Amino acid sequence: MSRGLLSPRGGAAPADLGERTPLVAGQRTGPARRRRRARALARLTRRAAVCVLVLGGVAAALAGARWVTTSPRFAIAGVEVRGASRVPVPRILAAAAIPPGANLWTLDGGAVAARVSALPEIRRADVVRELPNRVTIVVEERRPFTLVHAARLHWMDEDGRVLGEERRAVVPGAPVISGLTEEELASMRTAPGPKARAAVALIRALLRSGNRLAAEISEIDMSRAEGPVLYTVDGIEVRLGAEDWDERLARLEGVLAQVATQDVSGVDLRFKDQVVLRRGAVR
Repeated sequence: MSRGLLSPRGGAAPADLGERTPLVAGQRTGPARRRRRARALARLTRRAAVCVLVLGGVAAALAGARWVTTSPRFAIAGVEVRGASRVPVPRILAAAAIPPGANLWTLDGGAVAARVSALPEIRRADVVRELPNRVTIVVEERRPFTLVHAARLHWMDEDGRVLGEERRAVVPGAPVISGLTEEELASMRTAPGPKARAAVALIRALLRSGNRLAAEISEIDMSRAEGPVLYTVDGIEVRLGAEDWDERLARLEGVLAQVATQDVSGVDLRFKDQVVLRRGAVR
């Protein structure tokens, strides 16, 4: 066999004639690398553009915020009060304490509403901004429900809150509440006490029983430990007890009709299925 011929049985392995040279490998992979680099550069460019847009938007927002909070165009030029009929408007404006020329957007509307709502006669207050430079305070007043007698007469609303002193001679639409101390009356300016809540509940029970019986009762004394004591327009004392008011008031209407022509000064309804009458002149 010729030495120039290769035999598969020979010991030496033939050289890999298909192996790529560095030049050929570079020629084949160079375009792929350039494409990857181009895509990466495009992604970086897009991200940079987004960052520029975001920073520009933030800067514009900051500039706009500075303008609306410092521009004289939004300096408050007038404050209007709506919904007030019993509380004087100057008193509401004084409680609101809005500084002249305050900025419309930096004004703390919640704080203003809280200050106005702190007035005893105000149930709720809302602050409305009106472009470019006006504010409206909308109030809901507490409605007088009946009078409380504690040294002087004071109006009370149906939540048991004291509204203010009444100096005139008036006729309330519900029985007058008595038997409260000055300390209890003072606490009712911010939160109703247990006696005030009980008195309101009793008046509501009276109103549910009908206009005829409600018109017969002129006063409710809350000072007794055993429960409220009612006084009729004729001066008859009615001991009602601390519970079952609806059922006892239903009995009371019939009892008052029966004793209308009798010499009775007191009625005691605290006992179940029993009515105790006290004879004698009324107070």
